[in-house]
Formats: sequence, C-alpha cells, structure tokens
Amino acid sequence: MRAGIQSADSRQIHPNRPTIVTVKRGDIDGDGIQDNVFLTANKTPDSPFWKDITLVVQNGKTHHYDHIHFKNNSGYNPTLFLGNFTSKKGDDILIVIDTGGSGGTIYAYIYSYMNGQLRQIFDSDAFNDSYKYYVTFENQYRVKVISHYLKEKYILDLTYKGKEYLSEIYNPQGILNAPINGWVNPLSGLYPIDFNRDNLYELQAYQRIAGRYNADSLGTVLTVLKWNGQDFAPERQTVAIFGGGLE
Repeated sequence: MRAGIQSADSRQIHPNRPTIVTVKRGDIDGDGIQDNVFLTANKTPDSPFWKDITLVVQNGKTHHYDHIHFKNNSGYNPTLFLGNFTSKKGDDILIVIDTGGSGGTIYAYIYSYMNGQLRQIFDSDAFNDSYKYYVTFENQYRVKVISHYLKEKYILDLTYKGKEYLSEIYNPQGILNAPINGWVNPLSGLYPIDFNRDNLYELQAYQRIAGRYNADSLGTVLTVLKWNGQDFAPERQTVAIFGGGLE
C-alpha cells in the first residue's frame, strides 16, 4: 500500500502520488477481522484543497484492496467515520467532504458491505434531489417553509431579527413591501448519532434556510434519517431557528 500511497510530508519528493488523508480500522465485512479503511487524494500545492479523493478498503483477511471513486471527488477536509447504520454485522463507512462553497455545503457518501461487495447506500446528491422546499415571506413578520418530500409546513417568526431588518421588508403595519422567496440550501452537515442507544446510528442531516440572500440565515432544517432495510428514510424532521435578545 505504501509503495503507491504516501504521507503528506513525503509528497514534496513524489508530488504525483496520492496521499493518505485519513485512515480508520474496523470490521467492514463482518468476519471478525479488522480491515483498514483509507481516504487517499492528491493535494493542491499550497492549498487545503484535495483532488481525486478515493476510498480504499484493505481486507484484513485476504489483504485485497477495493478502490471506490466518488462522483464528487474534490473538496476540503475529507473525513471518515466507521459505525453500524444498517444492523448487519460489521461497520459501515461514512465519508464527508466540504465543498468550500459559500453555502457551507458538503458531499457525503455511505458504503456498506452487502452480498460480498461494497455498496453505496447514501449519496448527498440523491438526498438533495429528493428533499425540496418552498420558502416564502408572509405578512406579519412570518416565513413559511414547505417540505415537499414530507408534505409538512413550518412557520418561522421573524420578530427576533430586530426592527432594522424588518423595516427593510415590511411597512409599519407588518405588510410586505414586495414578494420575497427564500430557499433551503443543499446538505450542509451529516452527523451519525445513536439516538436510541442501541448501537445503531441514525443520521442527523442539516440544511440551512436562506432568506433574501445566502448570508440571510433564517434557521436550519433538521432531518433524522434511519436505515429501513432498503434506504435511509426520514424518521422525523424539525426546523431550528436562532434566538433573539430579550427586550
């Protein structure tokens, strides 16, 4: 493995070889033997940006290597997490990569060893395509967020934003000066949490709600996803808003 993959310090000597960005050990295939799990990549000189990020799994028993290439394989701070999401024997593999975009979004993938091979069971692009929203400002300092996938509605109270913010949008009677639509950003966080303390991890997905522009944060959509034997289905969804100062 080390013949073709090197540490970050040695890249100055062999700049065209991939670097091991991070490594974990866990039983991926459920045979009771620890396997080695790597993320490898090529680093951009004088930058924290990584290219050609690849998942490499070395079987602890056979020493065979599996190389998994991602659709979105460039970004910042690629990380690995090993844990059981699917209730099968062995660990599943969560990969998260920061895109570096202004919305703070991520790429995320989960792989599980099923039927003798590594299978992708979560893809952030597929999640973003499924979880669509409608965000619109309403009279009397409110914002309505509709979750199309779950067919749920959330009402956000904007009064915590303060008088200066509200005066730019509403007249003194609380009526909108003009129609305004916001949006919900793609996935910006995906965190493994064992909510039930049963040694099975759920996923907590974060999506930021934007108002007039991306920096105009209104809150966050929080979706808990749980493996149902076929895919990660929503167990519950809430919206968190920021607190305001006491008058």
